[in-house]
Amino acid sequence: MEQLIPLDYASLRLIWWALLGALLVGFAVMDGFDLGVATVLPLVAKEDVERRVVINVVGPVWEGNQVWLITGGGAVFAAWPLLYASSFSSFYLAMMLLLIALILRPVAFKYRSKMPSRQWRRAWDAVLCGCGFIASLVFGVAVGNVIVGIPFGFDAVTMRPLYQGNFFDLFTPFPLLCGLLSVCMLAMHGSALLFWKTDAAVAMRARRSGILFALAALLLFALGGWWAAHGLVGFSITSVIDPEQVSNPFSKKVVLSAGAWFTNYSRWPAMWIAPALGLGGAAVVALALALRAQAAAFIASSLCVTGIVLTFGFSIFPFLLPSSLSPDASLTIWDASSSRLTLWIMLLVTGLLLPIVALYTGWVYRVLRGTVTQKSLGDSPHAY
Repeated sequence: MEQLIPLDYASLRLIWWALLGALLVGFAVMDGFDLGVATVLPLVAKEDVERRVVINVVGPVWEGNQVWLITGGGAVFAAWPLLYASSFSSFYLAMMLLLIALILRPVAFKYRSKMPSRQWRRAWDAVLCGCGFIASLVFGVAVGNVIVGIPFGFDAVTMRPLYQGNFFDLFTPFPLLCGLLSVCMLAMHGSALLFWKTDAAVAMRARRSGILFALAALLLFALGGWWAAHGLVGFSITSVIDPEQVSNPFSKKVVLSAGAWFTNYSRWPAMWIAPALGLGGAAVVALALALRAQAAAFIASSLCVTGIVLTFGFSIFPFLLPSSLSPDASLTIWDASSSRLTLWIMLLVTGLLLPIVALYTGWVYRVLRGTVTQKSLGDSPHAY
């Protein structure tokens, strides 16, 4: 059967690494502004009607945007089973915290306007804001922990992943920096969307918060890069890699060295476009908001988010989940994937369905284009 597959194993692994990156970028850009809008809700909306305006900017689309996360999880489960098992074991309690936030978020959307009580609505608004902040923080902390390495290994007999840390070990200084960067980045993204999609006082407050969060994201991203270059050890493979080999995480030799996460940028200089997008995008967001350029601010914000996510992926390539406990057991794209046949079948399905999803998403956003105002809420019986 595998003789009929036109792509070799190495190419399929690279393609699925790229597709996983695309899904992460899609989630960060699309659902990222939902989380950012929730995070800045108390900063940009003071009255109940203003909070309703903010909520209705993302209310009709957040469910579709969250599909990016579900699809990404499914892709990891099917294309990278060792990564799925190891990461979910290592981040189990953090995943539970994230799930609680993502479960309570739709509850807050649906229930906050069910009663006219001021206390009732303020309570659900606080839940919505807290869920946006917690989810943004946990995503960033998870990325930071991947960069510093996860203390996991494998049982020599059963190949069962074994995590040697605890929940509080995840919140060390560098991962916390990444968590704050994630919060500021998504808050900037949500503020840029609100400045574009609202008017009057809400838009002006969103403009001010967007400038502050853009500058904060710029400084935190630059600080994270400096820290990774001068204060962190990275992982590098010193043995010969056979990209066609059957997945086996113990088939390589890995060493830790300072500055190793910057090796790829010397080897492939084109990768510098990612951190340039991250830094430049944040600066352009602040400038565009200051100049009241609505569409430009949101486009720059999307490019900034894309650049920061790609910087993470490019920096750790070909690693997927480095192990600080047993570096040789670190997972890479060459030793953590499903079989060649599985990757090929998944690629065919993805090639068929992904364009349909993209076209449908584009149609939805076209239908929902326009500004959300207090008047439009009164004209719509379906508004939150």
